[in-house]
Parts: sequence; C-alpha cells; structure tokens
Amino acid sequence: MKQHIVRALCLSLVLLSIAGVGRLSADENTINLESVVIQSFDDPAANPWFVLGSKFSTKDFPMVSYVKTWPTSLYGDNTAKKDLRALGVAMLFDRREYNWVDMVPGKITGTADKPNYEPVELPLPGRVKMLDMWVWSSNFDYYLEAYVRDYKGIVYTIPMGNLNFIGWRNLRINIPESIPQSSKYLPRREGLKLVKFRIWTRPTEIVAAMTNDPKATPLDKSIKFYFDNIKVLTDTFETLFDGDSLTNPDVVNEAWGAGAKK
Repeated sequence: MKQHIVRALCLSLVLLSIAGVGRLSADENTINLESVVIQSFDDPAANPWFVLGSKFSTKDFPMVSYVKTWPTSLYGDNTAKKDLRALGVAMLFDRREYNWVDMVPGKITGTADKPNYEPVELPLPGRVKMLDMWVWSSNFDYYLEAYVRDYKGIVYTIPMGNLNFIGWRNLRINIPESIPQSSKYLPRREGLKLVKFRIWTRPTEIVAAMTNDPKATPLDKSIKFYFDNIKVLTDTFETLFDGDSLTNPDVVNEAWGAGAKK
C-alpha cells in the first residue's frame, strides 16, 4: 500500500513539473502577428523618398516621381476614387555593368529653390518576421535588395528577388533569425530600421529601353519601376512583468527629467 502511495505522489510531482514547463514554454512562444503598412506613397509630402545612382548613371538620372497608379490585385478598380499613388523610379546608364540605384526614405529641408534631402531610416514595429511590397516591372533582368539596421548599428542586406517579370507582383521575404531584434537587457525589444532599397542591373542585361523612334528622349529610353505598399508581418507581443512600466520612455523621462536631483 505504501508503495502505491509513493508511486502516486511521484507521478503527481512529475505531472505538475510537466505542466509548469508547458506554461513556461507557452508563454515564451506566445506571438501576436500583425500586418503593418510602413509606406503607401499616397502622401508624397509626408513621406518623401529620393534616389541615388552609381557612377555610370546618365546625366539627370535616376529620377523619382509619385505616379497615380496602383496594383489592381491590391486595390481593385479604386471605386472609392482615393488618391492612390506609387513610387516611380526611372533609371538610365551609359554602359552595362553592375549598376545600381538606391531608393532612400528621407526628409526635405532648405528652401524650395535649394532643397536638401536628408535620409531618414524608417522604424519597423515589433519583431519583424516578413518584409512585403508590390513592384511593377517590364521584365528587365534586374534584382532588388532591402537594407535594414539592427539596434547595434549593423546594416544587413536582404535579397528581395529578381525583377524579370511583367506588371505588378507581390515580393516578400522572411527576415533571417540571425538578425537580432531583442536584447539581453531591458527593454528587451530592439526593433529594426529600414535604411533603403537598392535596384541592381546585371552586365548581361540592357540598360536602356529599345526604341525605333528617332525623337525618343532619355526619359523615353529609361528603365522604369514602380513600388507600392511596403509593409511588414511582425510580432507585437511583449511579455509583461512586475515593473514593466519602468521601461516606458515617457515614464523614464518624467521620473528623471528636470525634477531629478543631481
């Protein structure tokens, strides 16, 4: 009888131990995935982008414009008549090479006559699982990269894929788990920042559109791409703990602001 009682107690302790581990594992693995739009390009004044080209860029190129167009697969026929726009990039080079064009988010300072463009890295909320965007291409054998910066200041290059397709296509890529998005210390979450996108040409592909029109301008000959609806699939869950408010920047500023004694 005593042996049965001892075995029952041991079994109970094992089950409680397993249940405790299960709760810990469940808490650590809890996620709350959300789709968050980072840039829609519908308001050029609020979120300006500019472009930079490599050394063989033709004079006055690359160019950027906010074009009234959109992916039908995403917005349909726009029956609501919203002012939908996409970021258009026109690129042209004087020779075939591994040429590139950078698309950089930024802000405009200075005057209307002499504007200055300053890069502004876009914060990506949560712990990003996937980067997603829509791209229009006319089947040129180029490819696209995204550049993100972690909390340590290290910039990572993430291949978004080839651009040798026709029309609008949704490009998406998983963020490698090797890119850190959390710290050992509080606050744990350390988000990424979007630095820029880069379009690469290949030396085997032409760098100007073919045309028989003798009056064709450099803009007519340029290679054009359009971009829309940059978003992330991200985990916004954060485990709460006793005193978690002390990692809130507003709470910290209030506690250690002008009223703090030195």
